[in-house]
Amino acid sequence: MRYHDSPPSPESASSVSPDRRWFTRRSGLAVGAAVLAPTLLAGWVLVQLTTGAGADDARPPRIVMPAAVPSPTPSSSAAPAAPAAPQAKGPLAGKTVVIDPGHNTGNFKHTSEIDKKVDIGTNRKECDTTGTTTNAGYMEAEFTLDVSRRLRTVLEAKGLKVVLTHEADRAWGPCIDERARIGNEAAADAVVSVHADGVSSGNRGYHIILPAKVKGGAADTAKIVGPSRDLGERIGSNFARTTGSAPANYLGSGTGLVVRDDLGGLNLSTRPKVFIECGNMRDAKDAALLTSPEWRQKAAQGIADGIVGFLGG
Repeated sequence: MRYHDSPPSPESASSVSPDRRWFTRRSGLAVGAAVLAPTLLAGWVLVQLTTGAGADDARPPRIVMPAAVPSPTPSSSAAPAAPAAPQAKGPLAGKTVVIDPGHNTGNFKHTSEIDKKVDIGTNRKECDTTGTTTNAGYMEAEFTLDVSRRLRTVLEAKGLKVVLTHEADRAWGPCIDERARIGNEAAADAVVSVHADGVSSGNRGYHIILPAKVKGGAADTAKIVGPSRDLGERIGSNFARTTGSAPANYLGSGTGLVVRDDLGGLNLSTRPKVFIECGNMRDAKDAALLTSPEWRQKAAQGIADGIVGFLGG
């Protein structure tokens, strides 16, 4: 059966059956809807894009072109990315510092290994020692590693390259000759070995150990004696100012400086190098400082200021 595209004339409308009139109206509505659908859809998409509607899961998904997808925003619980160390400028540009955390917490379990003698140029000496502890059992090796890591952070913030001789990532050691070799091979502009003393109670304060002029075998400190003293004096003055500690009252004649020729880490070094004994772990008052994280941060800052001053920064 064929139906006309145009509606019947008024004259013939009365002769059209009710069923046919209903079908005609329905067809007209369907055609109108088909014509309007693309326009309505385009309008809906425009609304979604401009108003952000559609986020509710009960609604159609929001239509977004790929180019408009923003980069994901980290959640508030995510750890922020570590800031890159700033590029050093001026006298600090390209400088390297080696930090040597004295001893190793594993040395206590490897006494036979660390007791073996190594050549330090002028003689032979034990590979390493266990280090001391506070009366409560806090290890010197724990202290030295903590301060060394804090020191690295401060120095890297200045743009310096920092190398640690170890991070307790080995069972024991390294031996004293290897510690010196790490600084030499890094062509370090400054090397600092971090320690704490273990003498009788009542002896308090810090001291800096400087290399003596020695020559023998692989040891020849002639070129580093002068710059090492400069490094040590700068560290000592900054350490005292930052921590409030006084020079040792039991050696160094109140200067906080001691010269020694029996330490392999100094004898074998070809780079400016000093040891710092930050305090006496066996004295209750000094031990209270050494076990304080806040004080250890001050210690690291004081050492760092001395190193930066030595390097001309």
